[in-house]
Amino acid sequence: MTASEKSMVHAQAPRSRNDNALLEIQESGFGQRHRLISFPAMWKERVSKAVSRAEELKSLLADPNTFKDQAKYQSYSKELARLKPLIALSGEYERVGRELEEATSLLKAESGDEELAKFYREEQNHLLEKHKGIQTQIEEKLLEGSDPNRDRNIIIEIRAGTGGEEAALFARDLYRMYSRYALEHRLTIEVIDTSLTGKGGFKEIIFGISGNEAYQKLRFESGTHRVQRVPETESNGRIHTSAVTVAVLPEATEVEIDLKPEELRIDICRSGGPGGQGVNTTDSAVQILHIPSGLIVRCQDERSQHKNKAKAFRVLRARLLEQEREKQMKQISADRRKQVGSGDRSEKIRTYNFPDRRVTDHRIGLTLHALPEILDGKMEDLIQALQKEDRERRLRGEGSL
Repeated sequence: MTASEKSMVHAQAPRSRNDNALLEIQESGFGQRHRLISFPAMWKERVSKAVSRAEELKSLLADPNTFKDQAKYQSYSKELARLKPLIALSGEYERVGRELEEATSLLKAESGDEELAKFYREEQNHLLEKHKGIQTQIEEKLLEGSDPNRDRNIIIEIRAGTGGEEAALFARDLYRMYSRYALEHRLTIEVIDTSLTGKGGFKEIIFGISGNEAYQKLRFESGTHRVQRVPETESNGRIHTSAVTVAVLPEATEVEIDLKPEELRIDICRSGGPGGQGVNTTDSAVQILHIPSGLIVRCQDERSQHKNKAKAFRVLRARLLEQEREKQMKQISADRRKQVGSGDRSEKIRTYNFPDRRVTDHRIGLTLHALPEILDGKMEDLIQALQKEDRERRLRGEGSL
């Protein structure tokens, strides 16, 4: 086949998106070429700010006064560690961009030599793909930095809703699901407080999960979870619909939420409910009222009054932090909240249908026919799909999922 015939075949073949981009680079001048491969202005500005912030953090960490305040020192160190990969990727992006421009120039210079042109075209295609891949990584890093709660430990509160005993039994199933998932991903789980029913379900269970990116992994579980199945308590085999609410709260530190003694009323009382003789005969239950907000937290799972008090304070701080987040959410316009979702826990986010063995997440329209596996803690496909949708929405400027 002659060179002209090859050219005709190539011209008739359908072009991919990358082929069109490459053709545009080849046929345009330098200004247009640079526009195609340059970093988007909105991200470039943020990368520039990250570089400046990294330099500022280095100076702060070198200051002896910062070292004296260990909370600040650790906070600055953690922030710098998060920025370093972004800065490294930014440098790599610029380097590959220069190589891409050079390959494009060489391709134009060797337009008369078919073999060299083919070589430079392949090199150009490779570099363009690499450049786009690095840009995606930079975008992900920038989005990581936009969520201050990403690396936090969490407190999860599961409460039985409509459905009575069946809702409480499903609350137990959800706790088991999250526990299995946490163990699979080397996260640590700690029960803070429980309220049991006679059949072994949970009216309420509060527990903490700590470890690498605990909040990032489970943040989208907040909301109303609906279950459709034949309850254990149903003798006629009819399918019932019940609901359970889940709240995922990023855990606050003592530095962030300063609880003033004069704003608290702490009551010590006798523990109640199932739990054995020790629980029922000691004044170990702790109830804390935060007077300014009206929030009340009660904890009774431990025999030790001091342990119950410490756990109650953890839950109270997390709830106050969530309350502050909700105040910020109210500043978003009503129209935008309809587009991106408000995070309101009353919204039905997911349905677990036992007869069809399916789980449907209504926020992203995803249905998985793997209900037993998901309830056994195999939540990866579900969580990754939610994270992907959230990332795409934020990149489009539509806000979080």
